[in-house]
Amino acid sequence: MSLSNEERDIIVKMELEKSDRFFEQAEIVAEKQLWDLVANRIYYSVYHAVLGLFIHDSVEARTHKGAVVVFGKRYVSTGIFDKNWGKLYSKLQDLREKSDYNLVFVSSEEEMRPLLEETKKMISEIKKYIK
Repeated sequence: MSLSNEERDIIVKMELEKSDRFFEQAEIVAEKQLWDLVANRIYYSVYHAVLGLFIHDSVEARTHKGAVVVFGKRYVSTGIFDKNWGKLYSKLQDLREKSDYNLVFVSSEEEMRPLLEETKKMISEIKKYIK
């Protein structure tokens, strides 16, 4: 589907707003020490920021794992974004899957708290690139 520049701008804005909402939710559930939910919310916060990036640049990815791969190939390996952001995105996706689907996996504050700050920085970098 081909989008006009105006449509593209609207969708990018909506993706970034969703990213911000999910990050705010992550902070709220972190206060309640619900670390599995933090893993879910920060992953989806990055995911929607990345979708906004992809829409901005007319890039496609069909799956969550595909989005991680495309982000790595298109943005990290080319030097647009630091390799640490590619590693973080992949790690968040893995943690989200484990938190959501693995019955014996339990996220911890020690693991998740530092990821909140890193997630915030990554999203900020994506927003800078888009603007």
